Amino acid sequence: MSHLTPPRQLPETDADSPDRTTVEEASTASAVNDTEPGAPADEESADEESAGATDEATEPTTEAEAEAEAEAEADELGARPTAEETAVGAEGGKVPTEALVPRVASADDESADAAASGSTTSTDEPAPSSAAASSARPGWFGWRRRFPRAARAVRVGTSVLAGVLVLGVLLVPNRLDRITLESFLRLPVEAIFLAAVLLVLPPKARRITAVVLGAFLGLSTVLKCLDMGFYQTLARPFDLVFDWILLSSAADFLKDSLGRSGEVLAVIGVIVLLIAVLVVSALAMVRLADVMARHRPAAVRSTLVLGTAWIVCFTMGVQAGGVTVATKGYTQYLSNRVQYVRDGLGDAEVFKKQLTVDAFADTPSDQLLTGLRGKDVLFTFIESYGRVAIDDPAMAPEIDATLKEGDARLKSAGFAARSGWLTSPVTGAGSWLAHSTFLSGLWIKNQQRYRTVTTSDRATLTSYFQKTGAWRTVGIVPGVRKAWPEGKYFGLDHIYDSTHLGYQGPYFSWTPVPDQFSLEAFQKLEHGKKDRDPIMAEIILASSHNPWSPIARMVDWNDLGDGSIFNKIKKEGTNPTEVWKSAKRVRTEYRKAIQYSLDSLVQWVQRYGDDNTVLVLLGDHQPVPTVTGGSTSRDVPVTIVAHDPKVLDRVADWGWTDGLKPAANAPTWGMNKFRDRFMTAYGPQSG
Repeated sequence: MSHLTPPRQLPETDADSPDRTTVEEASTASAVNDTEPGAPADEESADEESAGATDEATEPTTEAEAEAEAEAEADELGARPTAEETAVGAEGGKVPTEALVPRVASADDESADAAASGSTTSTDEPAPSSAAASSARPGWFGWRRRFPRAARAVRVGTSVLAGVLVLGVLLVPNRLDRITLESFLRLPVEAIFLAAVLLVLPPKARRITAVVLGAFLGLSTVLKCLDMGFYQTLARPFDLVFDWILLSSAADFLKDSLGRSGEVLAVIGVIVLLIAVLVVSALAMVRLADVMARHRPAAVRSTLVLGTAWIVCFTMGVQAGGVTVATKGYTQYLSNRVQYVRDGLGDAEVFKKQLTVDAFADTPSDQLLTGLRGKDVLFTFIESYGRVAIDDPAMAPEIDATLKEGDARLKSAGFAARSGWLTSPVTGAGSWLAHSTFLSGLWIKNQQRYRTVTTSDRATLTSYFQKTGAWRTVGIVPGVRKAWPEGKYFGLDHIYDSTHLGYQGPYFSWTPVPDQFSLEAFQKLEHGKKDRDPIMAEIILASSHNPWSPIARMVDWNDLGDGSIFNKIKKEGTNPTEVWKSAKRVRTEYRKAIQYSLDSLVQWVQRYGDDNTVLVLLGDHQPVPTVTGGSTSRDVPVTIVAHDPKVLDRVADWGWTDGLKPAANAPTWGMNKFRDRFMTAYGPQSG
């Protein structure tokens, strides 16, 4: 080549070539190799044969590998080549750009090519190895080209997992006790509908729709998980309108249990998990949409067949293992959710109307509670004391023995009792909702109602005692560990929380102060004082609060001291982590906790009660479903204990059972009905 030969112009690139291979290189791939001046012809031939061998080595050797390579390339480029494009490539002589032999420049052209293209391959440099070429190809570092069978297996496995995930979200119940193998052996109409929608949409709209639907399925998965947790603790689903405030309470619980750092880490973990669920669900739906688009004829046929099968099974009511095969459960779930939200949004107006109705609002203070003047009235809540403790065959014998012993102790001290049932607005947890229902005479079933009533001027049973001016009203609330502004609403002159009872002993899991010590503190701080006014006390006993492990036990009242004696008792107690591995052990510990609370209260009345003592004791709600065994009952026992027979005579027409144990057929009232009936019974009209 002459040194006077002008430099070659940079050829135009082929716009249709993914890797921008030049038109000149693509059309003359077999003739672009220049040789050094004077090179023998047989060496040129050898070079051509070597190049041809290299081309053959890079071509797929089997149909499976060819298909895998094509799909991999389509995935990498964002779209699979159509059949027409493939045909043109085969007939027009086009070959994959990766198979082109690199152009070997002559020494004379080296500087010119460097100026034109910015890179050259010298004859002195070895040709790139197959591994290096493979690593430059599409795919994760070229592995899909090097391992086509593995790549195909991964694609198939990913598609299967995506389908399983979507079906699982559609079929999984929102309650742990309803998750069975049969619940997943069903045909959801929603899956058929989603497939039909994705098949009729154009490519861009299909992908956007798949992302949106996938994210929505992810959100519904999170909601179902919340439902599972709420059913396990509150025996009801998560309320999308009112329950968000409870997440703050959950964060406070984590802070108390794990510390500030543990709370932050837990919150971060939940947020990361939420994002992961949404992303994975969206990717799964996009994956299924792409698979159906690539195999459209088969997908259409399958959708039609499954749709027909669903209609037939639904019409005929086909079942498998007692479960309906053709289901629309996910649609029904969403429909119920929408209805719950609508009811929740309208609940505020309904409750505001109820808030203004109070039969005693205009009653003069000197006519309120006249039948109890001069008496010490103690409204005492026993945490989680539900009907299951009395009715369940596994617990009934021990609880029955405790109640009989309590009756004997009270009788020996000159007391009598009558008992009935109240239906709580909550179960499993939410004690403050039950307390406010009992005292306000309104059905406080959610946090919004609680906030509304505690910021209103609605009078409570305790505030009516305060209104009369005839009682000093106090609260013994050992479960309160921080500011409790609602105490003013309940009409309490003074509140003793966990920090004001003088307790220096250990916590028993959630319980800051054992019940026996709380009652002894009440005796020292208020009830045992001389020359005092009558007392109306709201007392909340917390030893029977979940998780019921470890549990305090009764000690001699004279040995209570500052509570340090409970350090040894706690060490001898059970480990909650071990207890909660067995539902049977949980039920056993729950029963023991209720027995301890009952013993503490009965012994206090026997020890410190007098002629003017009136005790109203009740449970606030049933325990968690682990204890109730799936019972839907929300009933709790309620008992009135008095030394003066006239006190019980005023409620003789209630039909309650004599003693601490209500009969199975004893009257059952809504907890919100107690306030007005109690005030009516002990008002002047009943005298």
